[in-house]
Amino acid sequence: MAVTDFFVGEIATELLKQLVFLSAKACRYKGTAENLIALIEDVQPTIKEIQFGGVELPAHRQAQIRMLSETLEKGRKLTENCLSCRRWNVGRQLYLSKKMEKLEKTIAAFFRGPILTNILADVHLLRANSDVRWDRVDRNLEIMNEQLGSMKIGGGGMITDALKLAEAMEIETTDDLEKFGVGLELGKTKVKKMMFNSNGGIFGISGMGGVGKTTLARELERDDQVQRHFENRILFLTVSQSPILEELRARIWYFVSGCESANPVPDSNFQFEGQVVQTRKLVILDDVWTTQALDRLTSFKIPGCTTLVVSRSKLTEPKSTYDVEVLTEDEAISLFCLCAFGQKSVPSGFCKNLVKQVASECKGLPLALKVTGASLKEKPEKYWEGVLQRLSRGEPADETHESRLLHQMEASLENLDPTTKECFLDLGAFPEDRKIPLDVLINMWIEIHDIEEGTAFAILVDLSHKNLLTLGKDPRLGSLYASHYDIFVTQHDVLRDLALHISNVGKVNRRKRLLMPKRESELPREWERNNDDQYIAQIVSIHTGQMNEMEWFDMEFPKAEILILNFSSDKYVLPPFITKMNRLRVLVIINNGMSPAVLHDFSIFANLSKLRSLWLERVHVPDLSNTTVPLKNLNKMSLILCKINNSFNQTGVDVANIFPKLGDLTIDHCDDLVALPSSICRMMSLNCLSITNCPRLGALPKNLSKLQGLELLRLYACPELEALPVEICELHRLKYIDISQCVSLSCLPEKIGKLKKLEKIDMRECCFSDRPSSAVSLESLRHVICDTDVAFMWDEVKKAVPGLKIEAAEKCFSLDWLDE
Repeated sequence: MAVTDFFVGEIATELLKQLVFLSAKACRYKGTAENLIALIEDVQPTIKEIQFGGVELPAHRQAQIRMLSETLEKGRKLTENCLSCRRWNVGRQLYLSKKMEKLEKTIAAFFRGPILTNILADVHLLRANSDVRWDRVDRNLEIMNEQLGSMKIGGGGMITDALKLAEAMEIETTDDLEKFGVGLELGKTKVKKMMFNSNGGIFGISGMGGVGKTTLARELERDDQVQRHFENRILFLTVSQSPILEELRARIWYFVSGCESANPVPDSNFQFEGQVVQTRKLVILDDVWTTQALDRLTSFKIPGCTTLVVSRSKLTEPKSTYDVEVLTEDEAISLFCLCAFGQKSVPSGFCKNLVKQVASECKGLPLALKVTGASLKEKPEKYWEGVLQRLSRGEPADETHESRLLHQMEASLENLDPTTKECFLDLGAFPEDRKIPLDVLINMWIEIHDIEEGTAFAILVDLSHKNLLTLGKDPRLGSLYASHYDIFVTQHDVLRDLALHISNVGKVNRRKRLLMPKRESELPREWERNNDDQYIAQIVSIHTGQMNEMEWFDMEFPKAEILILNFSSDKYVLPPFITKMNRLRVLVIINNGMSPAVLHDFSIFANLSKLRSLWLERVHVPDLSNTTVPLKNLNKMSLILCKINNSFNQTGVDVANIFPKLGDLTIDHCDDLVALPSSICRMMSLNCLSITNCPRLGALPKNLSKLQGLELLRLYACPELEALPVEICELHRLKYIDISQCVSLSCLPEKIGKLKKLEKIDMRECCFSDRPSSAVSLESLRHVICDTDVAFMWDEVKKAVPGLKIEAAEKCFSLDWLDE
């Protein structure tokens, strides 16, 4: 059977799931989505017959299946775009709606020939039933021969591997492997596609600890299609953290080369030049920890040899790596029940809701489901309630849960340097199941660990490669002038529980991080019982609902440098103990409610003389006045989804005096911002100004030229902004301009050539008909991003400015179809 055959069914299933979710979520796509659901459900049984028939299709039939696969894959990506489209982006929604209608017509046309697909399935089934597979006997004999031979190699061979595997998987048995196999079919299919579509090479399986990487590798080892593809020549080795590399190299060399064990193992970077029998072989390296070990073990260049690397870190190329996903809710419940009750469903008479709640605390992680489920076996429901309460607080369910799950997960941190490990533990300060703004995280690390922004970003990437957090996919990520305030980080809740578990060791007053594991209506009682003593915490994270003056109690934080306040309410009284946080450098206030909250007691900011970073999200920005106490060291201020309330444009207010050192100002998704206040232009220290996703912003102040320190100007997604003031050409230090998605902008200022230090312009989805002639004088310009249909305008500039790159980007959305 061709690779494309068994992929069609997986893609169709995934597309069907997304369409069901889309029809429930978005009314605009509901009708089209329901029509597509009906089409795919009708043809899916036939697809499954072809998928599991087990026989190779002729070339012309494979081409038909490939066409179907490509069409369904395009549909899957389109539904992802529909699901991620923001509600305010009406233009993009209209565009995607039109694309969905076209997709429906394409799939309907393909399915108009059901007789053809049924004939294909019937022929496929007849051929499969008539194929008597005598090759199984030969394969089993070869397996026995190779295993007996491997026992003689390296002073232990198969026995050594068995011991290492038992240690890595703790006390897992064959039955456990069967349980762990739940939900791995999609992963098996994707890894097989990677390996089958190439003639050898190195591929990877990556994922956080406990997600089922080893089980997936074992499933692949015994998969019929894999065994048939590699003619049953498969070697499985467990590497571990402290491997004997030379012994492992010897075993790999004897396996892939076919040489006798008496021959010496060649040096690194050996190129095999002899005659090679064209036989595919697969080497599976499990539990690889470092690139150094991988490079040593894969130094042999043997044609036709495939190496599959299983690691907690991303050690192979991204395009050649499969990141193991957590289980879906149904798969998680099945695995959990298998471990807790010995069956795939909740037994009669047992509280189903309680089972689902406990299983959901494991967040789809197979190891957590297995360990937690096993610890609850034959326990009464009342015991389950206590376990649920402990898990919801980020605490282990019992001693077994702590030793088998958290300690095994903690092994992922052993190779981290001290600063990177501290940065990982800081992630416990953010609420579960919430996206963490990248800007907040990096600012926090810069201030508390005394590192540069570049180092903080490198740590972020390192944690991502080790699967200790997940970076949101964004093409801007890592770009020199990229903004981070609308890029997010996520983390699996079990990893967050690990960070909480490590951070919460010792007496509450002595902890470096004082963290609330989950949202509660009031502060933890443990904090109140110990508030007679000072808290030495450097990071304090509080997550509550609405708080009034009486619900706060007095606490002292003489060493606190980071304070994160998460709440859900339309009004919120700030904690009075902020006035005692004389060392506070970063303050993050995030309202998770539906509407902006009114903050009370904003006057307590008077004592925050060392505050350097302020993040306000979904709140009413307090009015400023000449009596407002200056924040003399504030360097960065971000106002996200806030109500500005004309706070910066009060008559007679000297904003420059209130924020004398402000270098970075971000105003994002503030829908009441109509005009940028001229008072902002008196902030002479401003280096970066970002006014983005403000749908009503219509003009910039003409005195913008006063911002002589400005280097970065971001104005993207401001659809009502009609022109840039000529004064912008007087910003002689300006290096970057982003005006993408400002659809009402028709031109750049004519004298833009005066910006001798300008290096990059992003002008996607701007309705430009021409460019200024002076642009040829932009001697430092090295990168312009624009729409495909206007890229030619920059040809003359490209000739005049050596090294200039013109990037023609596709539009995110188009309204051209309205003219048809």
